[in-house]
Amino acid sequence: MPPVRATADGAEEPSPICNPLPKRALDVTVAAALLTIVSPVIVIVLAAMALDMLLSRRDRGAFLYREPRISRGRTFGLLKFRTLTNDALADMRREESHARLYEADPANLTWAGRRILKPWYLDELPQFLNVLRGDISLVGPRPWPPAMVERQVAEGRDYRLHVVAGLTGPAQVTKGTGQGFEDLDREYLERSGRLGGWSLVRYDLRILLRTVRVIIRGEGLNF
Repeated sequence: MPPVRATADGAEEPSPICNPLPKRALDVTVAAALLTIVSPVIVIVLAAMALDMLLSRRDRGAFLYREPRISRGRTFGLLKFRTLTNDALADMRREESHARLYEADPANLTWAGRRILKPWYLDELPQFLNVLRGDISLVGPRPWPPAMVERQVAEGRDYRLHVVAGLTGPAQVTKGTGQGFEDLDREYLERSGRLGGWSLVRYDLRILLRTVRVIIRGEGLNF
């Protein structure tokens, strides 16, 4: 279990898990390096999106959008390349829903979103900027929308309020183990509170390597 602290009434609650300096150094170094490496891919993505918007009126709109998410109890704007049509994006915001539900229906996707961005997770590339800003870490529980976190907290599961969310994590790369995402997220939370800075960095690196293997094999990440 994560460390606990006493509240004003004497009850105990989990203490926030702080990102140790080595983990933050890993985040900044790797995110900056990957942004540099994939910069040609980003140029291609932007060109494909621009061509799509030029040829298809329904696909026109912003290149990027921000989706409210929670990391360590704080709301921030998760950056993504836009995969949804403007109509679908407007419906999503009106319903206070989140992109994952709408992206499940190919009819809601732009041509670039359906054929280029989603199959290779390229819509997630701008999230390296979230890592550099400190909104999220490279590794941790995936950031959830506020409404979903509120429901989870109301059910007594508030671990997302105490740990920095991640670009990837054990729940995203584990296939066929029978473990649910919550068990895997809690396991990571426990390790974050128990491991020293460099030990946590080594654990994060193993998860990052597993993430790369899953993407290369085309197995699909669990979100």
